[in-house]
Parts: sequence; structure tokens; C-alpha cells
Amino acid sequence: MSTDTGRIAKRFAALKAEGRAGLVTFITAGDPDLETCRALLDGLPAAGADLIELGLPFSDPMADGPAIQAASLRALHAGTTARKTLDLVRGFRERDADTPIILMGYFNPIHAYGVDRFLADAKGAGVDGLIIVDLPPEEDEELCIPALKAGVNFIRLATPTTDEKRLPTVLQNTSGFVYYVSIAGITGTASADNAAVGAAVDRLKRHTDLPVAVGFGIKTPEQAANIARVADAAVVGSAIVTRIADGLDAAGKARPGLVEDVLGFVRDLAAGVRRARG
Repeated sequence: MSTDTGRIAKRFAALKAEGRAGLVTFITAGDPDLETCRALLDGLPAAGADLIELGLPFSDPMADGPAIQAASLRALHAGTTARKTLDLVRGFRERDADTPIILMGYFNPIHAYGVDRFLADAKGAGVDGLIIVDLPPEEDEELCIPALKAGVNFIRLATPTTDEKRLPTVLQNTSGFVYYVSIAGITGTASADNAAVGAAVDRLKRHTDLPVAVGFGIKTPEQAANIARVADAAVVGSAIVTRIADGLDAAGKARPGLVEDVLGFVRDLAAGVRRARG
């Protein structure tokens, strides 16, 4: 495979040159509504997000905890579709040509859209990578291989239960970065053990030259800083999504100040990540 020259590779190279880890932030497309989500998305880079994961709303997000499940349902109720998700990315690209965007979700909406058409539209909109949590390496022909051929990174999850025998299979067609899930279970529940994460990152580095981002269970700037000392990036999702939920009124509508509050939280996380290595 040729040397990766896409936005994700460029961003991690820039972070390495700066001598720091990155902050990867997750929000669900269309949560709590398309207008508010657009404002959040546009504000994330200036708030310190180095890469952005954008959730593709789905009615049965089985790997996600209650916070992201609720966000997905809010987005679907707001009328968010795969097409409107790509429109969000296209609009973002008119204002930001450099920040990588990774779509994270499940295969069903992509299958319904049509794989080849989805990849062409995603690439055209400015999507850089995909994290599709319910497609194992055995199903690479379904989406992973076509994505790589279309010039879209396919990012794989590794977990505490991914053993030495399984790891080469998991890493085989992975590109962009490796996403290490620091805890067993669903998103937004337990918090990671720093020593175990450090050992896991070292183990992954013995098998791949790709950057390693660590997520699940990172809720505070201090926890993000701890991860940033041992990994190439810290991923924060449920804590940001919970902050969005906290900014809704009784009818589920965005209260004034929601966007500013969420972006303020991201600034705090980014400060933690940036000071992690002194």
C-alpha cells in the first residue's frame, strides 16, 4: 500500500513534530438538532480538537452506552440521515480544509445507502476515515477494502481481549490509526487503568507503525492528560455527549449557551492533553 498522505496521517505527523498527543472528540451527527450540531462541529477545532469523530446515527448502537444511544435517538428524531451527515461534513469542509473527520458507527446505514455510492459521496464530502464497529476483519470485502481503494482510511478497534494471535488479523487492513478501547464493555461506563493502557499501547506499537489513539472511559481533563502521556491521542466521546444532553431543556431542545458550554469543556480537555508531556 502506498504511503498515506491524507489528513489523518498529516495531523499525526504534525502532532509528533510538536511533541504532543492529540485530542480526538466525538459528537453524534444531528445531535440534538442539525443546526446546533453544525455550530458544535464548526467550533471544535478552535476549541482544541485535533481530529473529530462524527457519529452516524443508528437505531441500535449496540457497542455504545446510554449517553451515545440517547444521542443517536435524538439525532434520528431530529431527522438526521446518512445523507444529512455527509452534508454536515461538506459544510464543515467549506470552512476547515485540514481537521480530519472520521465517521463512526454501524454498517447498516452504509449498506442501506449502497457501499460504493456512500464511499464516493463520503470522499467527495471530505470524510477521511471510517470506524465501523460491527464489521470484523473477516468481513473486510464488505467495506474495508472498498474504502481503502476509495482513499478513505479504515480504522479498526483493538481491545483488552485482542490477544497476540488475533492482533495481526485486526491490524491487517487498518489505516489512519489504531483505536484502542481501554476497557471491556460499552462506551461511557468505567474508566481506564493508566498502567494497563500504557502496556497495551506498547504492545500495539510492537505490531504496527500506525498511531494509537485510546478511548472509552475518559471523562475529565486529568484522565485525558494521563492517556496523552502514553498514547498518540486521547478520544473523548460520552463525556462530551453527556455535556450536550445536560444543555437540553425539558422538551429536549438546546438551551441558550449549550454550544459555548460544550466547547468550553473541550477547551479544558485540550488543555489537559497539551500539558500532559510538560
